[in-house]
Amino acid sequence: MIVARQRAGYPNSTLCLPSRTATPLSDMVFTKLLRDMGLSDRATAHGFRTSFKTWAAETGIRDEVSEAALAHADQNRVRAAYRRTTFVEERRTVMDKWAEVVRPRQLEQMPMAKLDQLQF
Repeated sequence: MIVARQRAGYPNSTLCLPSRTATPLSDMVFTKLLRDMGLSDRATAHGFRTSFKTWAAETGIRDEVSEAALAHADQNRVRAAYRRTTFVEERRTVMDKWAEVVRPRQLEQMPMAKLDQLQF
């Protein structure tokens, strides 16, 4: 719901969560969001990425797929030159599985007014 609402304002953007200027969000946006939600003492934006990468490795997700999901470029120039895929379908499946792992149950009971206060 949050993603759909954010994307609605930028229908031509290829980004999942575009900023108000239709550019990628910086990690400071997530840092502020965590602080505003009272979670900054327990969570960091980079920690979410680390948690995903660890979970992916432990559940058998291919490394190149998890790297693509994190938008990491392949540092091996030869391999990067020949690899012509972005693993879109595999990434969709992986992200659906990841959502099942991290989706906070209390979000289901969170009043919409509270969700509307989240600013990107």
